[in-house]
Amino acid sequence: MINASDFRNGVTFEMDNGVWTIVSFLHVKPGKGAAFVRTKIKNVVTGSVIERTFNPTEKFPKAYIETKEMQYTYNDGDFYHFMDLETFDDLALTHEQVEDAMPFVKENTNVTVRFFKGAPFSVLPPNFVELQVTNTEPGFKGDTAANTTKPATFETGLVLQVPLFIENGEVLKIDTRDGGEYLGRA
Repeated sequence: MINASDFRNGVTFEMDNGVWTIVSFLHVKPGKGAAFVRTKIKNVVTGSVIERTFNPTEKFPKAYIETKEMQYTYNDGDFYHFMDLETFDDLALTHEQVEDAMPFVKENTNVTVRFFKGAPFSVLPPNFVELQVTNTEPGFKGDTAANTTKPATFETGLVLQVPLFIENGEVLKIDTRDGGEYLGRA
């Protein structure tokens, strides 16, 4: 069992005959009244996202999620295909199951596939990836008055803010947690 006061991003629990994962949470202690936990939760099977508040003392059964390292092989237009590194079996997942991870994943990249009761429901990219910049505007030398950034498009279609000195063709290290963040040149 898990208390609502123990909610953190990525925690999975069972509620209302479904399995939910915490997308975001906020512990709120108003000046008047009881404390509560405001959350945004995602159903791991259907993908629906709802906002809900919980009493911190509410208890829920913890959902046990299995993980397996697999390799992204290709996209055939309808499905994203992953290969089991032990048995070499092919696993096809829909866009809805992988949409959060795919901007960070190139072909032949190892990812973590998450399962609940044997059914895959999501893909986690590696924490750090190296991607090549395919399109960005040229920067200007000497323009360092502030931490100014510009948008850059990467080989996977990901668009992130990068410093002005980054040019097309450079390979950058990206932190995939919390939506992606530029870390530096690879």
